[in-house]
Amino acid sequence: MKLLGIGSRIKHSEFGKGVVTNVTSKHYWVTFIEDGLETIDLNSEFEIIEAAEDDVDTVSFYDVERSLKSILKKWSDVSEVITIADKWKGGKLIMTPGDSNLKSSEVPIDTFFHKITMVRDRLRVMEQKINSSNLEAQEKIDLQQYITRSYGSLTSFNVLFKLKSQQFVGQRSK
Repeated sequence: MKLLGIGSRIKHSEFGKGVVTNVTSKHYWVTFIEDGLETIDLNSEFEIIEAAEDDVDTVSFYDVERSLKSILKKWSDVSEVITIADKWKGGKLIMTPGDSNLKSSEVPIDTFFHKITMVRDRLRVMEQKINSSNLEAQEKIDLQQYITRSYGSLTSFNVLFKLKSQQFVGQRSK
């Protein structure tokens, strides 16, 4: 079996399109457009879109990841790949009302997580619009503080994020 090299592009039936960013003795590390970084077995079923030679190992994982993020930001409407923590994948959120006469409601946790990240994206757009607006400096500061407090209110959902760097951060005490 000939190994794919770093930079090879593949299409996986579950994760979609991705780029091989590292190769170990048992796995390919692939950064997928939709699902972020995943490891797949070397003998997994996938379609090879473009193979890179396995002896081309002059680019670091960091460089490949940085380049991939740059390309995605430039050529797609995906601002950042946000991944749900592995332990929550395929789970469901069950909401049970206090009134036992009412029916419970279930939501796939992936759907709920997507809505949370949409709120975050909209808050970020609002921040950008405030920063580029013609508002007075103090008005900008006041609005930024409201947004920061909104982030703080959303920190309860940080448990859902795979990467700590993508979690909500509220106002830090000094």
